[in-house]
Amino acid sequence: MATRVAYTLDSTLDSVNMVEQTAEQLAIKAGFSEEDLHKITMSVREAAVNAVLHGNAYDPGKKITVAYETTPDALAITISDEGKGLDPQTVPDPLAEENLLKTSGRGIFLIRSFMDEVKIRELHPGTEIKLVKHMSVPETGAKEQ
Repeated sequence: MATRVAYTLDSTLDSVNMVEQTAEQLAIKAGFSEEDLHKITMSVREAAVNAVLHGNAYDPGKKITVAYETTPDALAITISDEGKGLDPQTVPDPLAEENLLKTSGRGIFLIRSFMDEVKIRELHPGTEIKLVKHMSVPETGAKEQ
């Protein structure tokens, strides 16, 4: 059975913290491993910071919307902003030599490496990013006979 919860929040760092804490609580409740928990919370925080900082530029008139959906085998978090939009094709490669020493620009790269599915969509105005982490089947040492 799937459950879905959505919030509309102000473009503040307090909202970013709330988005991250809610994702962490849902991931714990869903039974994700400690390693996956870390990946989920880091990715969600990064996506929320992008929405508040880059998308809405801390504009008090703009909101972010966050939806959490849990199913028996996955957790999906969708974060939307009301900013000018983001073309994923124009995001610089953080591994390119000219970008290696830059202190920003790794968020989307990190999110893509930590999550199982990442979908970025233009909303006109705004951007939506959907992060999905699948439950991994615990590996057992014993083989069935």
